[in-house]
Amino acid sequence: MQVTFYGVRGSCPSPGANFIKYGGNTACVHVELEDGSDIILDAGTGIKNLGQKLINKSGDINLLLSHNHWDHIQGFPFFSPIYQPKRNIFITPGQTSLAEHDAILKQMSGSYFPVDYTTLASNIQIVVKPEGTDTWQIGSAKISRLQMNHPGSGSSFSIEENGKKMVYITDNELYPPYKKATDFLDWVEFARDAELIIHDAQYMIADMPQKAGWGHSVAEEAVKLALASRAKRMALYSHDHIRTDTEIQAIEEHCQDVIALAEADLSLFAAAEGQCVSL
Repeated sequence: MQVTFYGVRGSCPSPGANFIKYGGNTACVHVELEDGSDIILDAGTGIKNLGQKLINKSGDINLLLSHNHWDHIQGFPFFSPIYQPKRNIFITPGQTSLAEHDAILKQMSGSYFPVDYTTLASNIQIVVKPEGTDTWQIGSAKISRLQMNHPGSGSSFSIEENGKKMVYITDNELYPPYKKATDFLDWVEFARDAELIIHDAQYMIADMPQKAGWGHSVAEEAVKLALASRAKRMALYSHDHIRTDTEIQAIEEHCQDVIALAEADLSLFAAAEGQCVSL
């Protein structure tokens, strides 16, 4: 399983000289299974560059959406494969509070975008999983989902293939001031023994309490989850759009200090565009 980061920012893109090392595109991760199947996690602006790679393949594309906030769907109109005739694209929407399963398509309509989604050449199917269906198969991998703690809600995903598991938990507030959809101990079980856990780490303690309830986690809390779940590797993800390269590096180093104090065997890094992890 090859996991490649194409967009690691939260909220909005971050262009400019201070945002080069980790990249400025919003959420998108590509997972290529051993059998060649392509799975995409979210369709932020990072999916545009991924499209330039996948346009040279002909297989089905499986897009798993966490939710419909702009930074997770805004790159889809610029994803080249949607303009390929007969290309099969299967979109699984997140478990959002409002059942707007086709929001990713409807952004390409009316006064929002010049090319209407009804004119796209590809074969796009919205695959809505019935309530209670929290595991299914894509190629050689088992997919699991769990409802995240975020305004409007949504889904986190686990992908398991050949005994290796990666977990994608973004836009998740581990300790929200509102009623939780998923408790911390349930997150621990969901991420249990993951080879790689990708988790929202948008905020620091200094950002609180001003941003409590905004739907993102403090970096130290994310590390606590990774340690409790006995994950092998952790990627800090959904970097705040205002964080410079220097600031993200400082957060990474601080989190590594937390791991060292716990005397734990956890490898941690701040996710960067173009970074590839092999499981």
